[in-house]
Amino acid sequence: LFEKSYAMVGDLVETISLLVSNNNPIEKQNLELSDWIVLIEILANGDEETKKELVAAQWKKMNQIECVVFNKLITGSLKFGISQKELIQGISEAFSLEPLVLTHRLFQNWSPNHNTLKELIFENGEVDDLPKPFPFATSIPVENQEDLGEEKLWHLEWKWDGMRCQIICREGKIWIWSNEEELITDRFPELNLQTVNLKDGTVLEAEVVSFKNGKILPNQVLQTRATKKNLSKKQLQDSPIAVFVSDILECNGIDIRIKPLTERRKILEKIIKNTNSEFLFLSESIPFQKWHELDAIRNSARKRMANGLLFKRLDSAYPMNSETHSWKFWKPDSMQITGVLMYILKGPDLISEFTIGLLDGTKLTSITKVKTGLTQLEIKEIETFVKRNTIEKFGPVRTIKPELVFEIEFEGIQVSSRHKSGILLKSPQIICWRKDKTIETADTLNYLKTLLV
Repeated sequence: LFEKSYAMVGDLVETISLLVSNNNPIEKQNLELSDWIVLIEILANGDEETKKELVAAQWKKMNQIECVVFNKLITGSLKFGISQKELIQGISEAFSLEPLVLTHRLFQNWSPNHNTLKELIFENGEVDDLPKPFPFATSIPVENQEDLGEEKLWHLEWKWDGMRCQIICREGKIWIWSNEEELITDRFPELNLQTVNLKDGTVLEAEVVSFKNGKILPNQVLQTRATKKNLSKKQLQDSPIAVFVSDILECNGIDIRIKPLTERRKILEKIIKNTNSEFLFLSESIPFQKWHELDAIRNSARKRMANGLLFKRLDSAYPMNSETHSWKFWKPDSMQITGVLMYILKGPDLISEFTIGLLDGTKLTSITKVKTGLTQLEIKEIETFVKRNTIEKFGPVRTIKPELVFEIEFEGIQVSSRHKSGILLKSPQIICWRKDKTIETADTLNYLKTLLV
């Protein structure tokens, strides 16, 4: 009965809550979040019998909604459909606070069972005086490099596939901000004033990448590491980093963004050379004479774990607003495959997500999930097919008879131990519904693996 219920509901903690909760509990609870944190800490440190007694006792006091939240807390699966940046933006608007100030406060050492909301949000402190990043420059895509004019006017470098950041050194300390306005200093404990050897009053723009044995590792390695709150010694050894520095915004406490790129680059080269740091590298300048030379260079970007080429005018200041178009970005050509629809995720009204698979021998293996990207008419037609050809149901998920073939476009591909197929596609999207193809004529997993660089 439980297995059939779980298959229908599709969520473990919700299934449990439906079976064990009490919608008319005799004993009502009025606990704060800090009280629940204390209880969870007791659960974490208790023996098996203590855990069972505590959890069962709490279930008896909860209605179904409370039980869902509690189960998600104790299983570590409580997630919200908003990003960290959106959360900070929402709180800052609600309480009339500057987002960067709020970010500083929330990223200090605090605990929900020791600190109140008032202490975190409403009280000013020394953290409000910490340095904030400059606005990050943006680049616009370019379709034809020859439209840029003379080759000698431009500096060319790789647009690395890492974590873009600003490194700020002031008052004998170092702060690292991502371009998403997140304070990420604690994610890179190996970067400090001793290891980067930078002087006070220095602000660098850089890209952090996973780097081992002289090679840049796939971005997935960095992202997996970045999600860890506390990094072990083994994790630091398995996913070492390098910092490719591309610009300098402040030197000796002076904002030098208005200086032309040629001058900033000379200052930067001298600083990187003097640091003699094992982590800091100057982002290399790519030499070229004529625009036509860049096609082959651009399409080698994936082999270098780069997202493409970045053009910067040599006489330009650091772009300080989105209207300044002195930086251009040129991506490699996208890749395509044709795959078979395996599962769909039902939204409130229409299908919200497809799972696409490829044949591995005689068996279909899922390779990616994509949003539909199709016309309303096509989606309606697919909905009709789904109703007639659903094999299994798991909550909102439907297993579909494998007949429909779609063309998928993606920007990159890399090996991934976290995925069943062993492959991760970057930014996949559906281009079109290939009604002219069948499961037998669609691409295979072996073909996809030939695209790995």
